[in-house]
Amino acid sequence: MTLPVLPRAGGVGLKPEHFRTILDTRPAIGFFEIHAENYMVAGGPFHHYLERIRADYPLSIHGVGLSIGGEGPLDEAHLDRLATLLTRYQPESFSEHLAWSSHQTTFLNDLLPAPYTPQTRDRVCEHVNRVQERLGRRMLLENPATYVEFIASTMSETDFMSEVITRTGCGLLLDVNNAYVSCVNHGRDVMAYIRDLPLAAVGEIHLAGHAEEVDAAGAPLLIDSHGAPVANAVWDLYSTVIALLGPQPTLIERDNDIPAFAGLAAEARQAELLMSRNKEMGL
Repeated sequence: MTLPVLPRAGGVGLKPEHFRTILDTRPAIGFFEIHAENYMVAGGPFHHYLERIRADYPLSIHGVGLSIGGEGPLDEAHLDRLATLLTRYQPESFSEHLAWSSHQTTFLNDLLPAPYTPQTRDRVCEHVNRVQERLGRRMLLENPATYVEFIASTMSETDFMSEVITRTGCGLLLDVNNAYVSCVNHGRDVMAYIRDLPLAAVGEIHLAGHAEEVDAAGAPLLIDSHGAPVANAVWDLYSTVIALLGPQPTLIERDNDIPAFAGLAAEARQAELLMSRNKEMGL
């Protein structure tokens, strides 16, 4: 069966603070996205509202707990819960992070980087293949925001992701803010980084805000906080990306300091405006 795809429009991360506003006003939003782990129960108020909202809007489900980059095997019980959730809502898209968040029986509330080596690549490919097999669908893999790098790495992040995507057939969730954060933190050219990714595999784009700090040496340190509006530099980068790719499903992420829904909807409209401008210019 061919699943529908997300519309090439602006979407917003679905938050409980906005359930009633969305149901009362039926805003013109391209799609909503949820974090899978917030809905891995049989019932309750989250499902009550999601079922009603899903009836009217396309849906993307974004996982944060599979630990795709972890050393051990996938948690099959977690994968079963995820499969149940996707069967229930039949989302247009499912995505996860190139990161790890668990080790043996220890679970960490963070998305941690992995060393880019052939051994890690093979393990990530095994995990992605298992997820796609269990879910019966193609998943998208998100580029991470990183603050440290491994001395053990023998591959660039873009080569690593390209090989995983080629070997598994999964797609790419291009997080433009993550790309910007990582490249500033590591002193790299962000457009060179993006051009080196397998852009033909992009199935969705994420935009989010970040925090600006400095490290112990006084150098800029950006934190992928999801607690602020999208920065102007990230909007500029997004416009360049859209000029390369054309319109793409674009999500506004906000997980901290949640504003009124109107503020997030305005950012989704800004993404659509940039897509429209580039399309009109023939870019």
